[in-house]
Amino acid sequence: GPGAGDHALGLPAEVVEPEGPVAQRAVRLAVIEFHLGVNHIDTEELSAGEEHLVKCLRLLRRYRLSHDCISLYIQAQRQGFAMLPRRQVICLPWPPKVLGLQNNLGILWSEREEIETAQAYLESSEALYTQYMKEVSTMPSFVLWHFNFLPEVPTRAEFEKVYTHNLYYLAQVYQHLEMFEKAAHYCHSTLKRQLEHNAYHPIEWAINAATLSQFYINKLCFMEARHCLSAANVIFGQTGKISATEDSKFTFALYYLTIIYLFFLQDNIGELDLDKQSELRALRKKELDEEESIRKKAVQFGTGELCDAISAVEEKVSYLRPLDFEEARELFLLGQHYVFEAKEFFQIDGYVTDHIEVVQDHSALFKVLAFFETDMERRCKMHKRRIAMLEPLTVDLNPQYYLLVNRQIQFEIAHAYYDMMDLKVAIADRLRDPDSHIVKKINNLNKSALKYYQLFLDSLRDPNKVFPEHIGEDVLRPAMLAKFRVARLYGKIITADPKKELENLATSLEHYKFIVDYCEKHPEAAQEIEVELELSKEMVSLLPTKMERFRTKMALT
Repeated sequence: GPGAGDHALGLPAEVVEPEGPVAQRAVRLAVIEFHLGVNHIDTEELSAGEEHLVKCLRLLRRYRLSHDCISLYIQAQRQGFAMLPRRQVICLPWPPKVLGLQNNLGILWSEREEIETAQAYLESSEALYTQYMKEVSTMPSFVLWHFNFLPEVPTRAEFEKVYTHNLYYLAQVYQHLEMFEKAAHYCHSTLKRQLEHNAYHPIEWAINAATLSQFYINKLCFMEARHCLSAANVIFGQTGKISATEDSKFTFALYYLTIIYLFFLQDNIGELDLDKQSELRALRKKELDEEESIRKKAVQFGTGELCDAISAVEEKVSYLRPLDFEEARELFLLGQHYVFEAKEFFQIDGYVTDHIEVVQDHSALFKVLAFFETDMERRCKMHKRRIAMLEPLTVDLNPQYYLLVNRQIQFEIAHAYYDMMDLKVAIADRLRDPDSHIVKKINNLNKSALKYYQLFLDSLRDPNKVFPEHIGEDVLRPAMLAKFRVARLYGKIITADPKKELENLATSLEHYKFIVDYCEKHPEAAQEIEVELELSKEMVSLLPTKMERFRTKMALT
């Protein structure tokens, strides 16, 4: 068939109106070809549909910038994706819903996975619209109306809807081509235009805005993410319901979690550095001063009262990273509020995967809040809360059907016990003479961490209970971290029995040696655990000497 270059041709140098009987006949014939093409595509006769739509474009090409033909020409080029739901084609110059129609060449090409051809059609339509608005700008007269296909005279807003759908389809094309920045830009523009022209369905709009916020979160663009989420809540409120969509609640929780986590990841020392707070506050003041200029670059939703309503929601939370416990706690409480509401909806009976993800997010909120807490006892209690909400999930889930989820939870529980043990050891180190109760508590936490790390590692074994010689890339780092922490845990067991301590050191050495040996056989694994590998090599060198001293001491006694 003809390529994109045959259809997405350069724009005409001037406006040519279809005057005279020959031109009028060509335009009317183009309308007929358009509808024949739509009907063929809707009945899966793609080749015939392409043939008729190509004829339509060629008949209109000379007049496509005229006010009579531009809307039809754009519709003939407009595109979508085969993944969109198939629906009955409605013979209107604009679909009633953004996701509603597949009546154009772009869809035909995308169904054939000719995405670049579809891209050319849409970009041509976008350029045509831009030129028309710049050079003509008058209200187009829809050719279909003259054929009595429309019940009433169309308005300018309906013409704008045609272009809005064009932007929507272009966003889909860019996403398919993995041009995510451009896809987000066009998605944002689509949502903005839907509000401007009052052509949206509140629930769909809110879900799309909340989904877009996740892109901004991943790009660490928290201001834009906050704006999308605030707008989603305001628009959903138009449905008459009290609270936001469950999707929006879930994303809000993710948003608050991520903004706290940003600071957590930036500080590599593992503890909150109080000496850096003044420096960070000065940096944040600069960010606040630049906020106004940053906002001008962002695509803002709504005008007038709608804009004010969105701003009121935004003002409830700062998009800047927290610097101390109080600021982090404020974000934590907001995130937890949406988590609680999401939990009410995503019950484990019926929403197993969603429920688990909400619980994991709740646990993560406590984890990052604990980072800002300076009181070690209170930090322990936060990790204990995490364990209390995660452990019941391991009982309810069948590992045969939820293997990956079980692994995630087992690893997270193990890490929570691991952190608690480290905190209890630090507390004990401050005491001159730790009592037996503290020692027992440390050993119990150690035992629990070992239990869950071992459950995680055992889940990697084959049906014959043999540990894999080659660990899959998706679990390589967590498996190596589990081995490293198991080695460290055995070395941290407190015992007065020299023989038992020697056994623990031997087990610890075995796990450290596994890491070193595995990385020698599989060099690509080394880059996944660079720090842990260096420490393992050091311990493989030091532990045999320490163990030999123990043996000598035991022989003398």
